[in-house]
Amino acid sequence: MNVLISGAGVAGTTLAELLTRAGHRVTIAERAPALRHTGYAVDFRGAALDVLSELGILDEIRNHDTKMTGTTIVDRDGVQIEQLPAEAFAGELEVPKRVLNELLYALTADHVEYRFDTSITSLAQTEDAVTAQLTDGSTETYDLVFGADGVYSKVRQLAFTPHSSALHHLGLSGAGFTMPNFLDLDHHGLLRTSNGTAVYLFNSAAPDRLTVSLSFGTPSGELDRLPRAAQEAATRAAFSGDTWHTPRLLEAMSGASDFYFSSSAQVHLDRWSTGRIALLGDAGYCAAPAAGMGTSQALLGARSLARHLSTAEHPDAFAKYEAELRPYVTENQSNGRAAAAMFGGVREE
Repeated sequence: MNVLISGAGVAGTTLAELLTRAGHRVTIAERAPALRHTGYAVDFRGAALDVLSELGILDEIRNHDTKMTGTTIVDRDGVQIEQLPAEAFAGELEVPKRVLNELLYALTADHVEYRFDTSITSLAQTEDAVTAQLTDGSTETYDLVFGADGVYSKVRQLAFTPHSSALHHLGLSGAGFTMPNFLDLDHHGLLRTSNGTAVYLFNSAAPDRLTVSLSFGTPSGELDRLPRAAQEAATRAAFSGDTWHTPRLLEAMSGASDFYFSSSAQVHLDRWSTGRIALLGDAGYCAAPAAGMGTSQALLGARSLARHLSTAEHPDAFAKYEAELRPYVTENQSNGRAAAAMFGGVREE
């Protein structure tokens, strides 16, 4: 089969590798101009480790383990309340996100066609094929199309439903960046929650860098679409009057070259496929970053799709994929709502 995948993240590249092993021709359209090196760390739990083993990269992944030792929960004044084990935030294995991206790209680059700086503009399907128009000016026909293009999936928007219908904001937004490790944390984290806000500080890869996450409650995810200045202003307003290390963190935020802002949202859909088009990873069933399951869901979703496509035609394969994975996703999304509430969001039952 001739297959198009939108998105060169974990879900898309893993599916591409498994499909090419089965003899299919795969093209990946990625809107970024090059391989992404952003993001701080990703972790793996349970069966996701089996997928890394099947891909043949588990040993290399282990070589880049961040070796987190745990997280200390402190009160408003910085006094220790509790100690959490490393698994609470780092799973069974954690690596910098760029490492995983680079390993998956290296695994696939010689037999998957990558089209960077390219996205899908339209999709039209018949019983026999899907015609896709791309921003590079090409129009091509594929047997199957997969959306692995994240929370704001273009494939989902074109073939399923508007973002407003699929996205469920969890009442939590936050800024992230790195700064000098003034606390001398050593593969350890600090978590402080107060008045609907949360500060999470940790050191993992570079000993001289501190990763900062500043989370706060928000009524919607609209800040994601605003300029950085507005996002910084909202963050400062949320932490106005706060003490502890917060003023220093806010000062460092303005000069951070790796500033990142996002809102916690889940993706809820009645179905993950329509005709010859299917979704996987965050595009189809994001559980929210606070759940810590995005990478595992991406890996397991890709393996499930590839396995079922190896034994059945696409309608049955897509149905079996969804039946297999949906209970797992439902549990992760429930946990994601609870985790978002802990960081200052609103729990939805």
